[in-house]
Amino acid sequence: MRKKIYIGSALFITVILIWGMFYSLPYYVSKPGMAKELAPIITVDGGDKDEGNFMLTTVRMGRANIYSYLEAKIRKYEELYPLKMILNKKETEEEYNARQLHLMAGAKLNAIEVAYRKAGLPVKYKYKGIYVVQVIPGMPADGTLLTGDRIFKVDGKKLPSSEKFIDYVSKKQAGDKVALTYQRNKETKMVTLKLKPFKEEPQKVGIGISLVDDKEIVVEPKVKVKTDEIGGPSAGFMFTLEIYNQLTKGDLTKGYQIAGTGTIEVDGTVGPIGGIEQKIVAADKAGAEIFLAPNEKGIKNSNYRDAVKTARDIRTKMKIVPIDTFDEAVSYLKKLKKK
Repeated sequence: MRKKIYIGSALFITVILIWGMFYSLPYYVSKPGMAKELAPIITVDGGDKDEGNFMLTTVRMGRANIYSYLEAKIRKYEELYPLKMILNKKETEEEYNARQLHLMAGAKLNAIEVAYRKAGLPVKYKYKGIYVVQVIPGMPADGTLLTGDRIFKVDGKKLPSSEKFIDYVSKKQAGDKVALTYQRNKETKMVTLKLKPFKEEPQKVGIGISLVDDKEIVVEPKVKVKTDEIGGPSAGFMFTLEIYNQLTKGDLTKGYQIAGTGTIEVDGTVGPIGGIEQKIVAADKAGAEIFLAPNEKGIKNSNYRDAVKTARDIRTKMKIVPIDTFDEAVSYLKKLKKK
């Protein structure tokens, strides 16, 4: 009898432990990710090789269960975020993941454009349509369009960009209809939707979707950027440095292990990102010697200042360098003494 009680208790505890692993709490957990060398990820045809390495840094982000929640409460460089801080209003996790992948796609395009233009090479775009990255509940597209759908015709006309789509729709009135031709899972579909005012901005009408351009960049020599399932725009700056380094003579790494982070705009501006503290920890563990951090023009709570604070806290020997623009980063690297 006692043996049966022991077995029953063990089974009950096992079920509770397994339940705790799969029960999701209304939080996301972020923790230090990895610092990954960019040379194996980015390939420019005929490009120069680095003596050192440029490295992208990542943050591991996932939905919290009971155990990861408790772990984040204990560990210093793990953070908890309520769902509303991560997901847009009424955004699903599927839509969030799709948005992150499209942000990464945009970061790659910006990085290629900046690197090639700075190297004095021409850049052209081939527009394919526009991607749906979010559908607003209660609007006409809700229940019809899905995240990831690619719209390539509106009222039978091809529009070259999301900006042109918005301009076209904004000239219409509430109650007007638009016919969309779109692709989902390689299947072409058509739908006609009636425009409706936005709840938050009743003076504007639309079908209730957030969009990004689906475009292909055309450059010579050709470049390949393999990002797998890495999402978000924060690797854009480091992508730009690696591509530029392969395109131009000489080696900007000078033999150093150089990590960094930041978005990249088409004008070369380096923008702030989230999770800078975790990225400093990841870069230090990977043996980075220099970390390039967004300076945000020296504001009080800039990425750079937070990076310096974390670097001191973990007692790393890694040098933290403030960066506002791509040109500023290149200038700094060119002045580095060869290792």
